Amino acid sequence: MKPEGTLHRAVIKIGGEVLLTEQGRNGLARNTRNLVDAGWRLALLHGGGPQITRLQQRCGLVPRKVGGRRITGPEDLLIVMQAVCGEANVRLTSALLKAGINAFGCHGASGCLIQATKRPPRVVSGGGKEPIDFGEVGDVCGVNNGLLEAIIELGVVPVIATLGVDRDGRVFNINADTTVVRIAAALQAELLILTTGIGGIFRKPDDPATRIERIHIDELPAMISSGVIQGGMIPKVEEAAAGLRAGIQRVAIVGADIPGAFRSVT
Repeated sequence: MKPEGTLHRAVIKIGGEVLLTEQGRNGLARNTRNLVDAGWRLALLHGGGPQITRLQQRCGLVPRKVGGRRITGPEDLLIVMQAVCGEANVRLTSALLKAGINAFGCHGASGCLIQATKRPPRVVSGGGKEPIDFGEVGDVCGVNNGLLEAIIELGVVPVIATLGVDRDGRVFNINADTTVVRIAAALQAELLILTTGIGGIFRKPDDPATRIERIHIDELPAMISSGVIQGGMIPKVEEAAAGLRAGIQRVAIVGADIPGAFRSVT
């Protein structure tokens, strides 16, 4: 149960593309500060796909994906730890501190924050008929809710890099979109914010004036089949729907660095 007297909790998922530029990081930090100033207790979860790919290429490794999902060998996992827990996490935490937020950089293996088990080989869309072994990739099986609660109630904002760990200390690369729903549900968050580079869902992709302000969960299948929701936005809205079914009151898809974006959905 949520501790008595706890008000206004939000969880924010940040894609690695947002963290590539100083402008993006600073804009995100300002939006996050707006929520802190309004009395919200926050937890942030971030990925680092572009950072991983860039570091793999620098190290002579070829990124491998099947059906849009990253295969993570032992060498790739080392890159994930360096890029996501290093570059992406430190840059984001630094931007938040600069904005006056008491940010605490960590990762899913810290205190077993995000518990995971190795993903078994499976058939995936776009990957053919044979099961795919994704290597050092895990599926989330638990969240250390007590530790997260304690950090947040101290007035600290945890900035969590997407790693998972099993009971034997084995570390896995995990999916940020799926994980953030588990964290938001564990914290009984009132609001889940999913940030994107394009800043929302549009009836006409090239026309910002056609941004859809509100969608009911029952409308999503038709919007996907009609092509209004397409490409990389599909998994985001699917996770948004999963969040609503898990009891989160509101899920918003917004641009991370658009001025006032977070405040507009509270």
